Amino acid sequence: MEFTTFLFYLFAAVMLFSALRVITARNPVHAVLFLVLAFFNAAGLWLLLQAEFLAIALIMVYVGAVMVLFLFVVMMLDINIERLRHGFWSHLPLGATIGVIMVVEMTTVLTGRYFSLGNFPAHVVPAGESNTKALARILFTDYVYPFELASVILLVAIIAAVMLTLRQRKDTKGLRPSDQVAVKRSDRLRIVAMASESETPVTESKGGAPL
Repeated sequence: MEFTTFLFYLFAAVMLFSALRVITARNPVHAVLFLVLAFFNAAGLWLLLQAEFLAIALIMVYVGAVMVLFLFVVMMLDINIERLRHGFWSHLPLGATIGVIMVVEMTTVLTGRYFSLGNFPAHVVPAGESNTKALARILFTDYVYPFELASVILLVAIIAAVMLTLRQRKDTKGLRPSDQVAVKRSDRLRIVAMASESETPVTESKGGAPL
């Protein structure tokens, strides 16, 4: 067995184990840490495929930014684990069915029988050109429509997340920019006339000390 093959099986085994622990860990902090481990092993697989840009981007963007943000949010929130796990087994049949469907679809795509992946032309990186440049050229030429479709889906997801967080709640306060712009000085400032205070004269005793 070659050393690269051994590394592939090692990274793949650790990534599958960490991905399984993400959904089975009882502590949410441990789940986030296992997800970080899964991303590191996925980056190792990208390095084995000579896709250094994707590996570094995965570590910098997801591990260095997104997962650190998740970790801080999970550690700062007071999460009731028992409440989250309430009714977990009642949704298990539906989740298992969706998982089986996803496994069947991924197996179909990877075997290439449905999409005829074996007929796709192989993209070879020319000499003296980085894989980052080759990836950008392929992404914006051959796969420009899937790229635009993915961007539209992500935009819809962002808008949906913003709308879900902007629900009308009684315990939050908001500002209206139009009211802030139309405010006048008399609405915020009031001059009050106050009488000046007079100083009380200090009397001295016979010994010279103030009373």
